[in-house]
Amino acid sequence: MVMKDNAWDYQGSKCDCEVMHGDTIEFVKVSIASQQELESMSKLLKVFGDGTRIRILNALECHEMCVCDLAVLFDMTKSAISHQLKVLRDNNLVKFEKKGKHAYYSLADEHVKEILDVALDHINE
Repeated sequence: MVMKDNAWDYQGSKCDCEVMHGDTIEFVKVSIASQQELESMSKLLKVFGDGTRIRILNALECHEMCVCDLAVLFDMTKSAISHQLKVLRDNNLVKFEKKGKHAYYSLADEHVKEILDVALDHINE
């Protein structure tokens, strides 16, 4: 960002800070999420920021799986997979169902699938 003629120039986009768009500012003030909501969104997106967790979510988008299957799929220990699944459970991104001696994990709801699908669409644009 460079200062040019009393205006900030960021990659060719100038902003003359002496001109304020009051209507826009007021509209955004009442429209934006609360500080608590923004902090929760940030926390959630950090969970998605881990490569292992994204791989687990992507696998569970295809089919429900148990810890053992995920461990084999990703060549990881069951302990490491269980740790990541706990983080995903704590953030309401996955759920599990006991079937006999095994717990089968799946995406918590359609919103998680939508987030994954939108992210994939975005990077493939």
